[in-house]
Amino acid sequence: MLQSFLVSTSVVALAEVGDKTQLLSLVLAARYRKPVPIVLGVLVATLINHACAGGMGTLLSRILSQNLLNWAIVGSFVLMAGWILIPDKLDEDEVATSRKPMGVFTTTVVTFFLAEMGDKTQIVTIALAAQFHDFFGVVSGTTLGMMLANIPVIYLGHRFADRLPARAVHIVAALIFIVLGGLALRNALNGTQLAY
Repeated sequence: MLQSFLVSTSVVALAEVGDKTQLLSLVLAARYRKPVPIVLGVLVATLINHACAGGMGTLLSRILSQNLLNWAIVGSFVLMAGWILIPDKLDEDEVATSRKPMGVFTTTVVTFFLAEMGDKTQIVTIALAAQFHDFFGVVSGTTLGMMLANIPVIYLGHRFADRLPARAVHIVAALIFIVLGGLALRNALNGTQLAY
């Protein structure tokens, strides 16, 4: 469990740098200037989203043959290695943060949850849960990774985001995905379950 937790935390924390949900955190922080409800909203939205993704990964690991699952994991990590190098942009229609009576917390939960649907970190959570067969280790790790990447942005805003070498961080994340894909490829070729 510790290994899946640590891998999940580090991979998602790196993958989240410059991601559209991190950009959304920045927009929410600038618009509302209330960091506590925004942080709590990001936490709740991430827990719900990643629990669903972790459940999907766990389900896939149970219904797919080990050989097919190994090849699917190889493909997902190779895809993620390339996808992580493409910078995200946040569309205005993705930021439905009007000052309706929902409040900052609810607005954050809704917009962050919707922005995370089909996002890199959600796909990674599915792949990691399928790979490690550890729902709680993966979901808690990916959630912590999201919080590690988003809390500084919420509190420090542009000053912090502008100083991160996002391209270098994305390259490191892509390399991690390639290594994980290589390990999964080894297991796919051997027809065994992933072991580190």
